Amino acid sequence: MTKYVIGPDVALRLAQEDVMIADEHKLLAPTLLRSQLLSMLYRAVRRGEMTKNDADRHLAYVRRLKIRLLGDRVLQDVAWKLADQLKWPDTFDAEYIALTQLQADAFVTLDPQLASAVKDVVELAPFGALVQR
Repeated sequence: MTKYVIGPDVALRLAQEDVMIADEHKLLAPTLLRSQLLSMLYRAVRRGEMTKNDADRHLAYVRRLKIRLLGDRVLQDVAWKLADQLKWPDTFDAEYIALTQLQADAFVTLDPQLASAVKDVVELAPFGALVQR
């Protein structure tokens, strides 16, 4: 079993493409994933990029995914240290990287800047690694 940490960008793409996750994979994310995804979808609807029905469908898809959501003190402490080490303005991305360090095999992101910033800190995996073949 391979454990992947995914962010809201990946969760949204999984929903948009209605992807089946391979059975041998386990998904993890910080608890803040829910709020970040909700906010992303809200902003997309406000900008006219999708309908509220589309946003609701994407939310329903992600809610059905088996994602282990974590947000304990250890994760937060490691995230703080990482954000400080990488000189980030906040700890949001650092929570995903901390979780990857603590419990996962790799981090999946669609953000090339984030991937570049953490390539020496955690193992990265492409989006396609999640897809059932």
